[in-house]
Amino acid sequence: MTEPTSSIDAFIAALPKAELHVHLIGSASVPTVLELSRRHPGGPVPTTEEELRAFYVFRDFPHFAQVYASVNSLVRDPEDIAILVAGIARDLAAQNVRYVELTVTAYSHLAVGMPMAAVTEALDLGARQAVAEHGVRVGYIFDVPGECGAEGARVTLDHALSVPPEALVGFGLAGIEQERVRHRDAFRDAFRAATTAGLHSVPHGGEMSGPETMWEVIEGLRAERIGHGIACVRDPRLMAYLRETRLPLEVCPTSNLRTGQVPTIARHPLPRMLEEGLYVTLNSDDPPMFATTLNGEYALAARAFGLGTAELAGLAGNAVRASFLDEPAKRAILAEIDQVCAAHAVRSPGAF
Repeated sequence: MTEPTSSIDAFIAALPKAELHVHLIGSASVPTVLELSRRHPGGPVPTTEEELRAFYVFRDFPHFAQVYASVNSLVRDPEDIAILVAGIARDLAAQNVRYVELTVTAYSHLAVGMPMAAVTEALDLGARQAVAEHGVRVGYIFDVPGECGAEGARVTLDHALSVPPEALVGFGLAGIEQERVRHRDAFRDAFRAATTAGLHSVPHGGEMSGPETMWEVIEGLRAERIGHGIACVRDPRLMAYLRETRLPLEVCPTSNLRTGQVPTIARHPLPRMLEEGLYVTLNSDDPPMFATTLNGEYALAARAFGLGTAELAGLAGNAVRASFLDEPAKRAILAEIDQVCAAHAVRSPGAF
């Protein structure tokens, strides 16, 4: 029997969660972006809500990247960074998120003249405020903007190793995937140095290109999680590898729809990935830009793909286990998930 929408929505709202794939700039709320655009007028970012929402309608991924860069250009001093971190923590706390791994493109802040130490200080301040004011723990992932090539990799690595924020846990790679091949060796070298220093490898792959990008992040970058990964369904050998290794995938359905990676939500590969027994987590990517939330992604999975409360709880548990939290903190959130399942008469899902 299909569960009532109101019942599922209440369950999602109560469910403790971890968010593993969300970008600092992409998480900036509409009011925050409007405030920044009014402080720095004359650029391409609109200064009214109606125009900004229209600005967030994307033709394709390159257009999204252009809009993202325009919003990023509004962040011009360290105080802006701390405000953004605290803002995403506030928004996530309202959704019962206990922990977030927040992707920061540090290179873009350095490119506008911010010193590394100042960026790090702002990130540390934001993380402290997130816990103190909203009860949300923050882990940071420094990602290399792929289109910036060897220079982007070098500067990001230097920042990550020389003056890292206290909560830095991972090293990532994002941007337009088709451009990466020209800089493959530079990215491999940077990831080798980062992982040797103890950072986790969490690159994007298989979002806007084919399975070959996923094989590259697996074999060349030693990925411990993969951002998106939806192209895996085109390669049976890759799916078999992912199933056997339990390599987690950070799936962001609304993002894929809004950037044109899938034509309709009904054709999203998430149900196929679950049927194949892959290790899937749900994430929001750039929520205000895509008019979504993390709770909204869980609701979408229920509405569009027919997932019930037990399956949603399983996905929430997957995110906690796939995170880089310490084991006691993981156990505490998983126990909370079990408690919510018991209160809603939902069988405890275990690993999904």
